[in-house]
Amino acid sequence: MIFRLNEHLLFPDPELAEPDGLLAVDGDLSTERLLLAYQKGIFPWYSDDTPILWYSPHERFVLFPDELKISSSMKRVLNSLRFTVTFDTCFADVIEECSVVERKDQDGTWITADMKAAYIALHHEGHAHAIEIWQDDELVGGMYGVAVGDVFCGESMFSKVSNASKMAVITLCQNGKYKLLDCQVHSDHMETMGARMISRKEYMAMLG
Repeated sequence: MIFRLNEHLLFPDPELAEPDGLLAVDGDLSTERLLLAYQKGIFPWYSDDTPILWYSPHERFVLFPDELKISSSMKRVLNSLRFTVTFDTCFADVIEECSVVERKDQDGTWITADMKAAYIALHHEGHAHAIEIWQDDELVGGMYGVAVGDVFCGESMFSKVSNASKMAVITLCQNGKYKLLDCQVHSDHMETMGARMISRKEYMAMLG
């Protein structure tokens, strides 16, 4: 059953989500609603030609930092000091790059103008963060997401040069702040780095 949200800050039980994870439609992208959603294991994912869609997958694709896989070639990249890493120095630039980067087998972007504004507002409130990857003073990669305690809910990443987005993931996993990187839905890219599926029950236990 798909629920329709209104002005009240309430979400239905995530266990009631459809098989594809769709739980509810409409509502808004206020900071308060977004924070409540993430605390309940729910996230928005939609496009300009649909209403706001809220998802809570029955299985979650996640990466535990101690299960991170770093290939031999990536270890050489790390040792080369090719990249410089910063945190939260240009959040708006990272989300903008994520919204325009071309992706294989995907037309357009789900990062709408309203989404960008909402997550920038979350960032200003201290809840959304970015990892920025630089090469020769140029922003060449990065990722952004929402922190819920010591779980980092990754929203999107981009890479203008080879291995830049992997550098962002590795940095996030190795900084010691998070016990879990929530990748939300499956991707081959993250599977090669050690991400795997867990049940919603396991995920909610991690959220605490």
